Amino acid sequence: QVQLAESGGALVQPGGSLRLSCVASGGTFSAYAAGWYRQAPGKERELVASIGRYGTANYAGSVRGRFTISRVYDKNTVYLHMNSLKPGDTAVYYCHLVGAGIDYWGQGTQVTVSL
Repeated sequence: QVQLAESGGALVQPGGSLRLSCVASGGTFSAYAAGWYRQAPGKERELVASIGRYGTANYAGSVRGRFTISRVYDKNTVYLHMNSLKPGDTAVYYCHLVGAGIDYWGQGTQVTVSL
């Protein structure tokens, strides 16, 4: 049993930065891969970034070079550092943990990039 607590979403101007965090409680954090997804109104949920059990990261082309996913094992936390934000990054961002027999989603946190 795993619960995810997300935070960090906000209204930010284009070019600004945010850090999203996802704190996992329960389960064995190091056994799970993690990812950040986002969903804008009227669009499908898409994978933004993922990180494996040993820290290997992958990114969607639209965010590569601007976003960084990381995990801190002793804090049971996954971060998404978001730089050079664009209006197209506006979406609800969801944390996801997956592993053998588990598939957990956070509640989502709103990121709005606008003047």
